[in-house]
Amino acid sequence: MPDFGIRTVFMRGGTSRALFFHRNHLPVATGPDYEPWKPIFLAAMGSPDPNGRQLNGMGGGVSSLSKVAVVGPPTRADADIDYTFGQVGISDATVGFRGNCGNISSAVGPFAVDEGIVAASGERARVRIHNTNTGKIIIAEFSVIDGKAAVHGDFVLDGVAGLGDAIRLAFQAPGGATTGKLLPSGQVLDLIAVEGLGKVEVSLVDAANATVFVQADALGLSAREAPDALSRDAVRLGQLENLRVGAAAAMGLVRDPQEARTTLRSLPLVALVASPVDTVSLRGDSISADSIDIVTRMISSGQPHKATPLTGAMCLAVAARIPGSVVAQCARATTGDIRIAHPSGVLPVAARVRDGGAGPRNMVAEEAVIYRTARRLMDGWVYVPGETLCV
Repeated sequence: MPDFGIRTVFMRGGTSRALFFHRNHLPVATGPDYEPWKPIFLAAMGSPDPNGRQLNGMGGGVSSLSKVAVVGPPTRADADIDYTFGQVGISDATVGFRGNCGNISSAVGPFAVDEGIVAASGERARVRIHNTNTGKIIIAEFSVIDGKAAVHGDFVLDGVAGLGDAIRLAFQAPGGATTGKLLPSGQVLDLIAVEGLGKVEVSLVDAANATVFVQADALGLSAREAPDALSRDAVRLGQLENLRVGAAAAMGLVRDPQEARTTLRSLPLVALVASPVDTVSLRGDSISADSIDIVTRMISSGQPHKATPLTGAMCLAVAARIPGSVVAQCARATTGDIRIAHPSGVLPVAARVRDGGAGPRNMVAEEAVIYRTARRLMDGWVYVPGETLCV
């Protein structure tokens, strides 16, 4: 059976890239697993690739470049569009639909406007996005020029070369995006047994995406490690994976640890955190302790990130507002943005959290706001084996 072309748009959103599809260009599929889509997305990205390079597809060999987005008509009255995110495995044949990607979310509004799914008039667009992975609403606001999303501007996004036009993303009620609870275990602090380290104190928080937070020094780290160096440290990566697996079980994301190792490889995110300290970005820029509120290194799908995943950054900002959490213990107290130092620079995130009564366990995350840029890189057809459409 010959290869079959499916129309797609290749977009950068924040510090990630994804193939964007119209839902009506794909086979009919229902969540949460979208089984008919999986072989299509794997083939499009060039996965699984035992060499980890995805040379036979559009993927880039790292988790931030192995993503897909599906956009279609809304299924909720309070939304303009539905958006489904997929995290495509690189060396394994998995496609994860359990969580969202904040970076790719930033490109969804511009995609919808440019493709004519949502009409835009005037100089500003406001697109209400229903993320089907989490059931949450994201409000994207951005400039429009001649009916198309603006691309060029004066906004600097650390980790992306050049300038762009700022996209404001407001994640509404981000708590419980993956598990249904801001604190999935019901505790602000938990102990997770990690082979070779014993029991490690963590905070399990689910806001925008499920994340396990641990103080870096608990693992003998500083949260200032270069991602490439950390990726070569097999012992540390093994410990971090064991921590993720234990956290997945404690958060109720899996029935048993083996499921976390085989079918749920991307969640929860793992975040190493440390108190503000002088550090240096990947491009050699000095970052003073006075200019930041916390330092972090994040790992997803087994890979240390060169730029903090957006959903992880929002979860961190929310966690900083929860008294007694691992993040709150490390972060400088502030009522403004949480300035997060990560490998590519500094990322400010606004988070509104209120006390729901009876202590930290009842905190309510109301909103997280962040700014990104996005750009259409190309459009056309991505070719996949014809038999993938028959699965």
